[in-house]
Amino acid sequence: QVELVESGGGLVQAGGSLRLSCAASGRTFSSIYAMGWFRQAPGKAREFVAAINRSGSSTYYADSVKGRFTISRDNAKNTVYLQMNSLKPEDTGVYYCAAGPSTAMVRARSGYWGQGTQVTVSS
Repeated sequence: QVELVESGGGLVQAGGSLRLSCAASGRTFSSIYAMGWFRQAPGKAREFVAAINRSGSSTYYADSVKGRFTISRDNAKNTVYLQMNSLKPEDTGVYYCAAGPSTAMVRARSGYWGQGTQVTVSS
């Protein structure tokens, strides 16, 4: 079992930045799980944002966030990050951390989920 706890959400003006963190439990976290971020806006389906493999050597992004968001991980701290720059109102939503056996499984929404953290971008 893996527990994921997100933090770092909040209210920011358009053009601003936020960094989300996801702390994972489990001593074997770094050797097992690829990680990712999803988001869900009100009235919309949950959508993929970014994913990173176990070593951190490969990353994947939704087209809507490429060039603005960066996913990274610190396996020594069992933590994955999402640096969000040049934020837009359409980035508003609840951001969820996910963990799975591979980035493909994470993107397929197969694995563990956190409870989410709210990000609101005002215009």
